[in-house]
Amino acid sequence: MVRFASRKTRQHAVLSEDFERELTREVLRTELLRVRTLIITGCVIILFLTATYLIDPAVVNRVWRGTEGLVHEYILLTGFILFEVWVYRQIRRNLKLDRDLPVIRRYIGALIETSLPTIILILQIRSMGASQALGFVLPLVYFIFVILSTLRLDFWLSTFTGFVAAAELLAVALYYNSANDAGEPLIYFHVVRSTIILICGVLAGAVGARLRRQFAASIVAATARDRVTNLFGQHVSPQVVERLMAAGPSAGGDLRRVAVMFVDFRGFTAGARLRTPQEVVDRLDGAFAVLVDILDRQGGIVNKFLGDGFLALFGAPLEASDAAHRAVAAGREMLAAMDRINAQTSWQLQIGIGIHFGEVVAGSIGSPRRKEYTVIGDTVNFASRLEALNKEFGSQLLISESVREALGDDGEDAVALGEVAVRGYEHKVAVFQLG
Repeated sequence: MVRFASRKTRQHAVLSEDFERELTREVLRTELLRVRTLIITGCVIILFLTATYLIDPAVVNRVWRGTEGLVHEYILLTGFILFEVWVYRQIRRNLKLDRDLPVIRRYIGALIETSLPTIILILQIRSMGASQALGFVLPLVYFIFVILSTLRLDFWLSTFTGFVAAAELLAVALYYNSANDAGEPLIYFHVVRSTIILICGVLAGAVGARLRRQFAASIVAATARDRVTNLFGQHVSPQVVERLMAAGPSAGGDLRRVAVMFVDFRGFTAGARLRTPQEVVDRLDGAFAVLVDILDRQGGIVNKFLGDGFLALFGAPLEASDAAHRAVAAGREMLAAMDRINAQTSWQLQIGIGIHFGEVVAGSIGSPRRKEYTVIGDTVNFASRLEALNKEFGSQLLISESVREALGDDGEDAVALGEVAVRGYEHKVAVFQLG
């Protein structure tokens, strides 16, 4: 029990590391979006100031008392943009390294960013007066930083941003209003405005925290889905996994027209007696790897492995109008691939392939506690019988009459073997051989 618990703990630790890594990457991506927005905003403000100066220089004289104040704002905005570019590069670098930004650096960055409107506000107060500057547009700029702090996905960082904005605006307003001997109503106005900014920071933090939880839930769901796909994908086709997960636990069978392929290695048992179990497994795995890769390229799936063979499907769980063509193409390619493999090894293996095309019931079939995605019907049984006939005819690829009809001109090289008696069937059936 101790060993089991420790193994479970280690697995949980690995999952937690993967989760934290992906969540960190998601947070850094939202940080990049926030920084890009700030850079664009800074550039837009510079363009707006330049356009104002070119179109109506009188406004510059009224607001900044000449170009000197405007130049100071240019310098501050340019420095701010360069700072954000540096932050952007640091985030990109940490994103590549799967490493988070230090917490203290985030708070220092928030302090520097949010202090920019304060510095510009002080410059405007000196040029245009306290009442005009505090009633001008600049105090609204704080809301840009508060709103964008939502993308930090950190409640306390957004709250800190709102606090810095509210505290600095209130401090500047109280200091300059006191110097100008302002009345109490105006002071209350500034207190209320700063309080609203602080509340906005708290709300932005709450929204960011909510988004972070949603990101976390999405990552957990995606991680769980990937784990299921990776786990069952080792036992069944990934297409089957996707089909089962999309259909849900109550998935039943449905009627499909599919091409069923049975593949079996000839003389494998005799060769296995002369070799070690590891040699047998290695030879079988090597051959299966090549054949399954061919199936994947042709749009087929391995429904189940049958010792030294397997059952493959074309047209289920994903429908395919050319299922028979795909199955035959895969069969031809498999024969060529086995010839190449045999030329490179002393253990020669031959395969027998039987392909039939018809209707099956495809779906999750089994007991309430354990089900298996499979296909059931006479089409499956007949394909198995076809494959077994390869021993009788000394062939490697046999197809049924329904496959030959579905191939059309592509099956002109099919050799008719006549009406053949098939075990389990009362009447003889037509069988064709492909080379």
